[in-house]
Formats: sequence, structure tokens, C-alpha cells
Amino acid sequence: MAGSPDELHLRKRPLKINTKTTPGEETATNATKWEGEPVSPAGRLFHQPNFNCHIISIFGFGTPVNVDTFIEGLEATLVRHPRFSSIPVLDESDSKKVLRWRPVEVNVKDHIIIPSLSSDPTSPSSNDRLVEDYMSSLSLTTVDHSRPLWEFHIINIPSHESASAVVFRGHHSLGDGMSLTSLLLACTRQSDDPTKLPSLPPRRAGSLYAGPRPEKGIWAFLLWIFSFVVLLWHTFVDMLLFVASMLFLRDTETPLKGHKGVEYARKRFVHRTIRLDDVKIVKNAMGCTVNDVLVGVTSAALSRYLYRKHCETNDEKKFPRNTRVRSTLLVNIRPTPGIHDLAEMMEGGKNNAKYGNLIGYMMLRFPIVIHEDPLDYVRQGKAIAARKKNSLEAVSTYFSGKLILKLFGIKVACALSHKVLMNTTLSFSNLMGPLEQICFYGHPIVYIAPSVYGHPQALTLHYQSYMNTMKVVMAVDDSVISDSHQLLDDFVESLSIIRIAAEKLSKKN
Repeated sequence: MAGSPDELHLRKRPLKINTKTTPGEETATNATKWEGEPVSPAGRLFHQPNFNCHIISIFGFGTPVNVDTFIEGLEATLVRHPRFSSIPVLDESDSKKVLRWRPVEVNVKDHIIIPSLSSDPTSPSSNDRLVEDYMSSLSLTTVDHSRPLWEFHIINIPSHESASAVVFRGHHSLGDGMSLTSLLLACTRQSDDPTKLPSLPPRRAGSLYAGPRPEKGIWAFLLWIFSFVVLLWHTFVDMLLFVASMLFLRDTETPLKGHKGVEYARKRFVHRTIRLDDVKIVKNAMGCTVNDVLVGVTSAALSRYLYRKHCETNDEKKFPRNTRVRSTLLVNIRPTPGIHDLAEMMEGGKNNAKYGNLIGYMMLRFPIVIHEDPLDYVRQGKAIAARKKNSLEAVSTYFSGKLILKLFGIKVACALSHKVLMNTTLSFSNLMGPLEQICFYGHPIVYIAPSVYGHPQALTLHYQSYMNTMKVVMAVDDSVISDSHQLLDDFVESLSIIRIAAEKLSKKN
């Protein structure tokens, strides 16, 4: 077992893809084409030096970690998944030299890292900073590409929220955030009943866009035609803005905007807990979805932060109008397999669950404005989300990227994707978690905080629900956003103000 991130690989160094084969494999390769599963286009993108993305998640446990039990749990579940027992290898027998997943033997202890940290058992707050600094140091390194691209860092240090913590880090080519989260949750069980998998909030099934179905009658048919034309128009406009963002359209330079080389900069991962019930109070009062509320809260918090930063440096100047702050959302257009399907896959049963990266982009603009009525943020968020639901932007960007990759190669596809992220301000995601408390190999989980690093943005924002709470998780470049905890305070305060306004509205009605 490794003991320090110093032993890991610096991210600025070029990635080395394994091309070696054993004598037996070489003979088999010469005889027949190797049939390993190809790495997806998005997975190949994440292996580029300036797009070397890693998913990193911290799990707070209610008890100290029993290392032996944890290793036994991994051997019985996660290691059995094909992605977690394979490495990416160039298929030399193919003229195109396709990058494929090759199964290998896994020694779980090689993937367990127990850092030696000097903790203070009497000061949970100082331990919080210690864990935060350790996670930050990981953002300067990459996982070892000579073995399966994942690892767990076990930190048996108490904090103000947990008795210990486990940090999962995996290369983004293993899967998108939703798929990896589902896979990790499939390794857990309910605390009250260890035989049951976690129960998740219901998800919308079907395709990314579910427009009104045509009904009988000429007027219903004409309405369906009109909605289809609107869908095409929205998709066209979104794709036009996407192409413009590749070429010249940049967000306003604000204290949140990253600079050249930000993908290599050290990131700090911070998180704050908010009450999910507060979000639901606003949701019920406004007749919208949880995601609509979170878009509104995000707009309010970013506006609050940017207005304050402007006042600190520009006493007499008014805040610039039409400040452009956009978020990129990576959308996996392949439906995420359920945790029951993934659990069956790891148990060795026959299962046809599809897994992996089929990623398209969406861009979401957050209005930067100070509203007199706090509920206007939610109204705007609802309108923005409804507009994006009536577009095939994610599907279109996926197939466009696939076409660019086929015609011009991975270097051009990577350069264009890099340009889009550099020209926007942040990444945004909302993940739904279990409804009840769960255990990870017998260890009760008290919080889940996922994030990502390696992409060219100074701010990444995740919302993660769990039981009756929600985590606001940020990955920030300290050289750009030095007061990340103040920004978290803005999220908490913005939700509180919006919730109070929603309660007043409910009483009036």
C-alpha cells in the first residue's frame, strides 16, 4: 500500500499509454485481432495531456475505517467490474492503433493509500483543513497508468462532520460522474437492512428530450408539429452559440474566470451542507423542480459574490451590465444503468447494462443581477431549465464531436473541447443520492462530496443530495478564487433568503 501522494505522477508530464504485451498476448495478437473493448471517444479525450481529468470524491464515515474489511469489500465488488480491472492499451495489431481496455490481474492493496498525516484529536476544525490540504495536493498528480485507473485514500482522522474519510480518485475515462457514482453506490447497502441496496429518488426515464406525443385530431397534430419546429430552432440556436464559443465567444472576465494553464493549477475542494428540506420548501412554493431551485440559488450566489468583489475594487463604478457567466454541463446521452444492474454485474451474473462515456455538452447561462424579489432567481432558473429541456444540444454536440474526431483526429477534437471550456466560467452538476443512510462495507456514510479536476476552468460546482441533506461542493483554483469558503457562505445565505421569501409566498396563498 502506498503512503503518500508524493509517490504519484505529476499531471504535467505526458501520459504514457501501455503498449507492452506478454509473450502469450503477442502470439495471440499476431494470430487474431485483439478484441478488447475500445475506449470511448470521450475516454480518449480525457487521456490527452491538457484534458487529463480525474473524478475525486470524499466519503465521510461515522466510524474509523477498518482497512482489512474495506479491502475485502473491494475484492468482492468493485474489482469485479470490467473497468476497474482493466488498463487502456494501444492495439498495435490495428492499423488505426485503437486504444482498448485490456483486463489485468488486480492487487487491491496497490490501490489503497494510507497517508501519514499529523492530526490534532482535540481540534476537528484543524483536521478539516488538513484533509482539505491533502485532497488539494492530489490535484497536482495523476493515477498510475500501469494499473487500473483508480485508488482509495483512507484517512482515519476525525473532523467536525465525520469520524474518518475515504477519498476515491479515478480517471475520467472510467466513466462519467453519474455512472461512477452509481457504481460506487452499488457497492453500498442500507444501514437498517444490509441486504438491501440504496433507494434513489425516481429519475425521468427515456430519451433526453420527451416532447408532447401527437394525439388524434388536426389541432393536436398541428400543435405537435409546432413543438417539433420549436425544438429544431432551439437546437439550431444552441449549436450556433456552441460553435461561436469554440471560435470567439468568451465569458466576461470576472473574479471567477480561469486563466491560461488553469487545468494544471492546484485545486482546492471545499464543501458545505445545506438542508434538502429548504430546497423542497422553495420547490413546492414555486411549483418547480429541485434542479430549477438549484439553478436559481446558483445565480443568486454568484451574483452576490461578484457584486461584493466589484464593490471591493471599484468604489465608484457601477457593476457592468450583461455580465456573461456560463456553465458547461457534461451530459451522458447513454442512460445511466441502475445500481441494481451494476450490483448484478459485479456479482458475476449475466447483465447487459451499458456503461461508459457517451458525453455531449450543454451550456447554461447564469444571470448576474441583484433582484429585489429573491424568488425572481428561481423564476429565471425555471425558465432557463425549461428552455434547455426543449433542445437537443447535448445529443447534437456528442455526434458533432464524434464526427470531428473521425475526420480530424483526437488532437483537433481535444483543442476544440478545451476552447469551449476555456471560454466559459464554470462546470455545473446536480447528482441525486440515496434517500436513507447507507454503509460502505459496514462503515456508515455521513456525507458524500464528489468533484473533478484536470479541465480548464477555475470553478467547478456540484450538488449532491443524501438523505435529508445536500452538499454544495466546489473545486476552485486558489490563485483565482482565494476566498472559496466565503463563496460557499454566499450559497448558504442565498438559499436562506430565497427560502424565507418562499415561506412568505406560501402563507399568502
